[in-house]
Amino acid sequence: METIYPRFFKAPSTNYFLFGPRGTGKSTLIKLLYPEALVVDLLLPDVYRRYLARPERLIELIKGNLAKKTIVVDEVQKVPEILSVVHSLIEQDKTLQFILTGSSARKLRRGGVDLLAGRVLLRTLHPFMLAEIPASIPFDEVIKHGLLPVVIDSPNPFDVLETYIALYIREEVQIESQIRNISNFSRFLESISFSNGAVLNISNIARECQIERKVVEGYVKILEDILLAFRLPVFSRRVQRRLVVHPKFYFFDTGIYTALRPTGALDRPEEIAGIALEGLVAQHLMAWKAYRGNDFELSYWRSSDGMEVDLILYGTEAFYAIEVKNTGRVRPEDLRGLNAFLRDYPASQAIFLYRGTEKLNIKNILCLPCEDFLKNLRPDALLPIY
Repeated sequence: METIYPRFFKAPSTNYFLFGPRGTGKSTLIKLLYPEALVVDLLLPDVYRRYLARPERLIELIKGNLAKKTIVVDEVQKVPEILSVVHSLIEQDKTLQFILTGSSARKLRRGGVDLLAGRVLLRTLHPFMLAEIPASIPFDEVIKHGLLPVVIDSPNPFDVLETYIALYIREEVQIESQIRNISNFSRFLESISFSNGAVLNISNIARECQIERKVVEGYVKILEDILLAFRLPVFSRRVQRRLVVHPKFYFFDTGIYTALRPTGALDRPEEIAGIALEGLVAQHLMAWKAYRGNDFELSYWRSSDGMEVDLILYGTEAFYAIEVKNTGRVRPEDLRGLNAFLRDYPASQAIFLYRGTEKLNIKNILCLPCEDFLKNLRPDALLPIY
């Protein structure tokens, strides 16, 4: 039986899209929030066929259930034409509320979302935040397997991740994008796993996969469109020195990274765990800012001379520079990037997240246990640094 954990997501009282990758719990959440809603589940083959043939059927369904004022269309990207019908219904009856869930924005970008701009809010659902799940789940398991609800609930998380990659990623990509050479895409997925938490070099990936650069660019865009990855830009406000220009790449969940990343005799487990830990912090901050209403910008900082800070949060209420290291102690060399950033941006709060147990303040850099930081990170407050 599926375990239900309370989520930090706050539902708007008006019409909204709810986007999120498969397996993040959108359908479960919507059922909890709207138990009496009229639901059109486009994942069901017979429902999908009916609405693909006649999207106007939604009008007939609503007229046949006049007492139902909340209408959920699940996986709306499967029939983008239904958005024209939703638009018409929103204009005709202001008492209706539409919740439109989706795991891909790709097809909807062909006019549908723009059509509803201003009439339907955009919200996102993310993997669990650590503060949403029981504290009894070991932190090392979270780093290794991630925080997808379908994984957290499973006694065999690695098997679930393998199935997720095989079914949800490769098959959905093939359906959404008409990719015919799935072997090329599979090689690309393995290759780009080495770029998780790193500056994205598309030319290097293209050479390694022996496919054209523009094809790799298209593959990266597909991962973003189906919400399986995101890129972080370079923080460039009031630049004090030369910076790199390429974005950093992250999978949306660290479990996807660890499942995709090939390992061999030359790979050090602590190195992979370190990249996974940084990705875990990045995905938490993505969820944190989304559930707050996106009042912060998330980026990274790297100068051309090699100084780097993993994550920068910039907003009107606060300005944070965050370095993440999979180490049990704080070494001076670990703080070099933060010290350089503080020299350029003395108004920022520098934070070093590590696997130790002590809270330290070293020359205005707060050194905090990463597990405690994530367990106390909540969207209704600023970062838990004190």
